[in-house]
Amino acid sequence: MASTLSRKVLGLLKRLFYILTGFIAAVFIVWAFMSRSLPDLELWHTINLENEFKAADAAGTGTFESYQALEKRLFEELDRKVVSQTDASPANHLNRYNPEGANNALRLPDHWNRSYELVPAQIRGRALLLHGLSDSPYSLREVARILSRDGVYVLGLRLPGHGTIPAGINTAQVEDWAAAINIGVRHILTQGEPSQPFAIVGYSNGAALAIKYALDALEEDTLPLPDRLILFSPAVGVTPLAAMADWHKYLSFIPFFEKFQWSNIRLEYDPYKYTSFPKNAGQQTYNLTMDIRKQMNRLKKANRLSEFPPTLAFQSVVDSTVSTHAVVRRLYEQLQGQQHELVLFDINRHALTRSVLKTDFQAFMDQLWKKPNQPYRLTMITNVGENTSEVLARTRDAGSSEIRLTALGLGWPEGVYSLSHLALPFSPDDPLYGNKGTPRPPHGVNLGTLEPRGETNMLQIPLSALMRLRYNPFFPYIEKRIIEVAPQ
Repeated sequence: MASTLSRKVLGLLKRLFYILTGFIAAVFIVWAFMSRSLPDLELWHTINLENEFKAADAAGTGTFESYQALEKRLFEELDRKVVSQTDASPANHLNRYNPEGANNALRLPDHWNRSYELVPAQIRGRALLLHGLSDSPYSLREVARILSRDGVYVLGLRLPGHGTIPAGINTAQVEDWAAAINIGVRHILTQGEPSQPFAIVGYSNGAALAIKYALDALEEDTLPLPDRLILFSPAVGVTPLAAMADWHKYLSFIPFFEKFQWSNIRLEYDPYKYTSFPKNAGQQTYNLTMDIRKQMNRLKKANRLSEFPPTLAFQSVVDSTVSTHAVVRRLYEQLQGQQHELVLFDINRHALTRSVLKTDFQAFMDQLWKKPNQPYRLTMITNVGENTSEVLARTRDAGSSEIRLTALGLGWPEGVYSLSHLALPFSPDDPLYGNKGTPRPPHGVNLGTLEPRGETNMLQIPLSALMRLRYNPFFPYIEKRIIEVAPQ
């Protein structure tokens, strides 16, 4: 009797497995067919740039000078294979690959898609800057200038696959980025005096790479440990769907399904950030977050996380790219010691604004403030009250229950209800993403102030992309904090 029941249960489980497998396969195939409705792939989605740096090149490209020489050949190849082959008609005016277009960074005297160095007259410290996924070194340009003015030598490193064409991050791997970072660290340590401190500054995926490097340095004696990390929107937790990003490979090798490699295919109008996004890029970030999680668990068991460099991170409470919960739980609640600080930018809690939002994140914030003896300093930039747009800093030191309130003399701009993942490292004065209103040379359009009006379904650019805030109205506070912790 028991064996008969066991066979029936086993048979039922098999049928359920086949049904579930069939359902997943059906969804996968429908997903693949849906990708065929994406816009056509262009040169910049399909070309392979042979001069891009790979981890395998590290032995022969072991210095920053040789990395730059390879980068020079890369941009010459980009000009030859893509830009010179792109339509230069007025209808293509804002395309970043238009050889005569206003948003073609190759034609500008300051080419912020490349790696760069800022060398102060007297070096007091060193810093390596790591931009985000699909970004370029431009994204941390203002941070670089702040540090340089304060006497810090800065290397803004272009990570492999970035600053050129979206196809670059369709093949880039975490290992390529890590190998380039090792070159960057070795180079900045040749600047100034050996005893001077060095920091790594990272944004989004670059922040995750900075964390990964610091964890590697704790586990590998050959890697110099940074004296500090400064992070913007660290990508330590991303959507679970990213775990499925690599599945496209089962079909996308077939030309009929080649678009299945891409999450979206869009007009490339931004001179310093890709707007098209391949699934491989999401997969690499997901792999990176999993590696960080495993390393932190190992080091926590070994009671070594107290050696992790002092870390200051800036994060918006609402962020549709990375998980704010993960920043708190997977990073800050795991770190040991009281030398770390998390700065959170709240939503706009003015009563008129708050009343139209789907959620106010109040439960999340209450949990943070109620936790006793928090092992890190917590600062929240939030409204003074519900009837004002003015903000203040609410701060509680590590291990303390006392909360200090600090006036900042800053406030929410009219119509802005929150920051965004894209906004944090950009000043309102940024010539491309700022809020100054009129397009300023050398760019053809100010992406921070676009407010398109007209009928729906007319634009090549999704309205959801256009409405995301591109600058940080509280950047003066960030500048002050960066100066406070700058390596010197």
